[in-house]
Amino acid sequence: MIRSELIQKIAEENPHLYQRDVERIVNTIFEEITDAMAAGNRVELRGFGAFSVKQRDARLGRNPRTGEAVEVEEKHVPFFKTGKLLRDRLNGK
Repeated sequence: MIRSELIQKIAEENPHLYQRDVERIVNTIFEEITDAMAAGNRVELRGFGAFSVKQRDARLGRNPRTGEAVEVEEKHVPFFKTGKLLRDRLNGK
């Protein structure tokens, strides 16, 4: 499902809301999650999962084409851990 499909689905299930308002709500939720993660915070949606940021240390990597050693800088990457309810539902429980 992509963002526009999510907006359409929510708008269909809530006919009392205008589609532009649903779009604004969805965009606000995503922006808040992104802002919280950018600040280094963890975002937990009970039953769904938790978004967090993991730090990857600097390391010495290799260029696969030439085999040459390459410095890889430290970086922060998003991480998602599923909640128990979502995990159980995916496994048919």
